[in-house]
Amino acid sequence: MTATRVLVLNSGSSSLKYQLLDMADGSKLATGLVERIGEAASRCVHTLLAHGGSTRDSTREQSGHIADHAAALKAIAAELDADGLGLDSPELAAIGHRVVHGGLRFTAPTVVDDAVLQEIERLVPVAPLHNPANIIGIRTARELRPDLPQVAVFDTAFHTTMPESAARYAIDVETADAHRIRRYGFHGTSHAYVSRKTAALLGRTPDEVNVIVLHLGNGASASAVAGGVCVDTSMGLTPLEGLVMGTRSGDIDPAVIFHLTRVAGMSVDEIDALLNKKSGLVGLCGDNDMREIVRRMDEGDRRAELAFAIYIHRLKKYIGAYTAVLGRVDAVAFTAGVGENSAPVRAAAVAGLDGLGLAVDAGLNAVRSDKARLISPEGSRVAVAVVPTDEEREIAQQVYALVND
Repeated sequence: MTATRVLVLNSGSSSLKYQLLDMADGSKLATGLVERIGEAASRCVHTLLAHGGSTRDSTREQSGHIADHAAALKAIAAELDADGLGLDSPELAAIGHRVVHGGLRFTAPTVVDDAVLQEIERLVPVAPLHNPANIIGIRTARELRPDLPQVAVFDTAFHTTMPESAARYAIDVETADAHRIRRYGFHGTSHAYVSRKTAALLGRTPDEVNVIVLHLGNGASASAVAGGVCVDTSMGLTPLEGLVMGTRSGDIDPAVIFHLTRVAGMSVDEIDALLNKKSGLVGLCGDNDMREIVRRMDEGDRRAELAFAIYIHRLKKYIGAYTAVLGRVDAVAFTAGVGENSAPVRAAAVAGLDGLGLAVDAGLNAVRSDKARLISPEGSRVAVAVVPTDEEREIAQQVYALVND
């Protein structure tokens, strides 16, 4: 029996998301989430997905204490086993792990051994909120299936093609090199997937197309992709840089940190929490849900209006900047939760950019769909697209290609 299945794991600090895919036909077999790991009221939601129209999705939910990620993965294994899709199945080819930070060393999916795991651990200081949880997920999976390839797919890998002129900060080179300070970028699997799907939507190959990808979720990032290769992206050393996000400030004068230390007496940890968890949309208006912000705007809420205006202003700056970086833009693609679902954001982001060849058709933009689609008027110089992202599928494809090479 040929092993064609890939289990994709996305480990967060207190959660573990997963999908099981069969790469023989690209179908998704199961998906789920374990959240609030370590708390008394942990929750596990597992869905067996329908196939061929002959069955319906079936979802099971359980609550109760799940002590740690090892227990969470065992709970996932039990759910999969109940559906005949257990981790001991000979059809399972590999387990793929989303790892947020791969530094400069990891530029492609990598089979995890002790040396690789050690290097991922060395990167914890530049990804303290993410890499530790990713490491736990890998270790646990290795214990459960030591015979199976464990493959790390890095959020930063797609952006390692950036030229030094885009990746370097203008600070002392020796200091930067000693402490690995440079722009790495994140959401790489999403940017890779969406840029490739956008080219397909245009009926062209990725190497023929220049795309600006706008990944707009609670975390948000933009990328400039030239012929399938990333040449710039908005996030930097950490996911804090760039666009206005749900709770993150995005771009800010670094001197704000010094000012808050000297004038407000705030500690480094307090400022870290401010910029990462209490800023962005939630800091501006108290909400980080774009649907709620738009509703408040419709009711004349001034704080919501200002938050939306700042969000859009930053988006436009990056669209303009990346148009200059690319020289020629064939498409702008919106993706992720806000990008895929918020027609007001898409319309506002390109409003007034006719000079750059950008416009949306109001009717097409208003249509809700889970399919990739164009929303620009017919004959537009630059296509505007909505392309649902699928990071798990991208990870599974990269993993399967590696283990079958």
